[in-house]
Amino acid sequence: MRSAPLLADAQPLPGDVRSPRAERLRGLLDRTARGDRAAYTGLYEELAPTVYGIALRVLRDPAQAEETAQEALLEMWRSAPTYRPERGSVAAWACTIAHRRAVDRVRSVRASCEREQRVVREDPTRPEQVAEEVERTMEAARVRRALSGLTAGQREALVLAYYGGYSQSQIAAALGLPLGTVKSRTRDGLLRLRSALHDG
Repeated sequence: MRSAPLLADAQPLPGDVRSPRAERLRGLLDRTARGDRAAYTGLYEELAPTVYGIALRVLRDPAQAEETAQEALLEMWRSAPTYRPERGSVAAWACTIAHRRAVDRVRSVRASCEREQRVVREDPTRPEQVAEEVERTMEAARVRRALSGLTAGQREALVLAYYGGYSQSQIAAALGLPLGTVKSRTRDGLLRLRSALHDG
């Protein structure tokens, strides 16, 4: 995979399927899915700053964020054929992969630290720690299931806001949508998400 500089300040990416940049990303991803390395290089250069920015927000460590971003970008190459445009834009898809990879890295580091502490203390695993970790894992799975039940527009607004860390004004500018539309998608998405989590 080609190495490209990763920038700390991720720029908002257009996610609306009608925007020229979104169409360009979609075209690059379609070609990447067919094994076109030149297209992947273009996709990498377009998305690397945003992917790194999301990883950095979660991890707060530049070195780990860069490793995680590289892993996420490699996953995009491998899973390009599985992308489904009806589930959201290429930008939102990239944000989701980056956030998931970063959260996995946090869990891995935390688990490693806990193992080291247990060895030093020579204490057995406390049942309440195991219960807490199981509960966190189950909650994350419930959220993923609930997100899959939203409309593409609602899911995209929430992914860019909560995984990408963008404000509603930034999302509106990036998607080329009125701020009111973004606000209503976010509000309606949160209501449906809350209802799904409550019912689940």
